[in-house]
Amino acid sequence: MSKIHNFSAGPSILPKHVFQEASQAIVDYNGTGLSLLEMSHRSKEFVAVMDEARSLVKEIFNLGDDYEVLFLQGGASLGFLISAYNMLRENKQGAYVNTGSWANKALKEGKWLGSAIEVASSKDANYNSIPKDFVVPDNCDYLHYTSNNTIFGTEFHTIPQTDKPLVCDMSSDIFSRPVDASKFDLIYAGAQKNMGPAGTTLYIVKKDVLGKSSVDIPTMLDLSTHASKDSMFNTPPVFAVYCSMLVLRWIKELGLESIGKTNQGKATALYNEVDRNSMFKGTAQAEDRSLMNACFVLNDGIDEALNSEFLNMCNDAGISGVKGHRSVGGFRASMYNALPLESVEALVDVMKAFETKFA
Repeated sequence: MSKIHNFSAGPSILPKHVFQEASQAIVDYNGTGLSLLEMSHRSKEFVAVMDEARSLVKEIFNLGDDYEVLFLQGGASLGFLISAYNMLRENKQGAYVNTGSWANKALKEGKWLGSAIEVASSKDANYNSIPKDFVVPDNCDYLHYTSNNTIFGTEFHTIPQTDKPLVCDMSSDIFSRPVDASKFDLIYAGAQKNMGPAGTTLYIVKKDVLGKSSVDIPTMLDLSTHASKDSMFNTPPVFAVYCSMLVLRWIKELGLESIGKTNQGKATALYNEVDRNSMFKGTAQAEDRSLMNACFVLNDGIDEALNSEFLNMCNDAGISGVKGHRSVGGFRASMYNALPLESVEALVDVMKAFETKFA
C-alpha cells in the first residue's frame, strides 16, 4: 500500500503500532483463545484494561485520588448534556464561551435544564478568534468552554481565569500538550482525535462534584452512577477503550512536553507556508490559531474553481482529509499527535507546487 498522509479531522490518524496490537487482540487477546470483541467485559482481562486506561489518564495529567476517570459512550454531543446535569447547583445556570459549532451546541444543551448564558462569543467575526477578558456573572454555577475548535481552527492557549467551577470539552486537543488538569472540575473528550477510535468518551471529574446537582439526573447521565461502578455500570465499548489504553501508553512514553513541542513544530511549518504562499490565507487570527486544525482558504481574488485543483493535487500526492468542513469550505489540515512531520512537509510541498503552477 502506498503512503497516505492522513489529515482527517476525526476519526483521525492513530499510531501504527496501535493498529498492529489491536488487530492481534481481535484474533486472540493475550493468548486467551478469545477475541477481545467476544470477551466478557467482566473478565479479569478486560477489567485490567479498563483499570490501566483510567490509571494512565491520571498519571499523564498528574492527578490524584480526588479525581475520577471514566470511559463512557455518547461522544461529546452527549457530554454537552451530561456536563450540565452534573454541574448545575442552586443558581441552575451555566456560563458558556461560544467559539464555534461545538461550543454553540453545548450552549444549546445547557438550556434544556435551566438557564445557559453566553458570556462571550466570536460569532460576529465568523469565530476567527478566542474571546478575551470576559466576565462570568456571580449567579452562574460553572463556566464551560471548548478548548479547540476543529471547524474554525482556533484554540485556547491559556486556561480561562475564573473562580467558578471549570468545565471543558477537550475532544480535539486533549493530550496534545502539557495542561494543568487540576484546574478543572470536569473535563470530557471524545476519543476519536488524539486518544483512540470513535466509540468511547473520556470524563475526568473531581470526586467532590459528584452527587451534588440541584436537578434530578437520569441514571445513565449521572456521573455518580458510573463512578460507583468503575465505568462498568453497563457494557463499555471494549475495543475503543482497549485502543485508547494503547495510545495512552504511547503518550505516557513520549510525555506531554515532547508531544507539545512536536505539535508546535508541525503547526509552525504549515502556518509559515500559509502565510508565505500567495495562493492562500489563514482564516483564524494568528494569536489564536489551533495547533491541531489549521484552516485556510484561497486568497482574495483567486478563482474558486482552483479549490478542486488543489484538492486533486493533494490526492495525487497521497494526502487525504484536507477538504474544509462542509459548513465553511476551504481547507483544513488536522495535525493530531500521531501525524508525523513528514506528512506536514508533504502538504507544504504541494502548496508550493500549487503556487508555482497557478500563481
